[in-house]
Amino acid sequence: MSGIRVIIAKPGLDGHDRGAKVVARALRDAGIEVIYTGLHQTPEQIVAAALQEDADAIGLSVLSGAHMTQFSRVLELLRERGAADIVVFGGGIIPDADIAELERMGVARLFTPGATTTEIVDWVRSALGHSETVG
Repeated sequence: MSGIRVIIAKPGLDGHDRGAKVVARALRDAGIEVIYTGLHQTPEQIVAAALQEDADAIGLSVLSGAHMTQFSRVLELLRERGAADIVVFGGGIIPDADIAELERMGVARLFTPGATTTEIVDWVRSALGHSETVG
């Protein structure tokens, strides 16, 4: 299988998914395979989708303030299922102090309001480009 596969998910009760859809569309337009899971997903559902879809990464969009809980649970479930190689990144309204803590937990990259879709696409390509070998 070639190419990059990314799950874009909205964990928890957050009902605003415009940003997640914009990111999903930008990644798709850049030739990256995107599976958007929709609103109100549990960490368990998100990790199950990532495993089922053989995803390279999970992108979480969290605007509800529950980012510490949501990201840590997804990372914990990936470790429990032997899938810690799936890259976790995300975006949302996340205070700087929490960004540092989330990165220490294992979140690869966090994008805050103002990040451009080009910036996100470029990061996904550079972070996950290992699977884009032509052969």
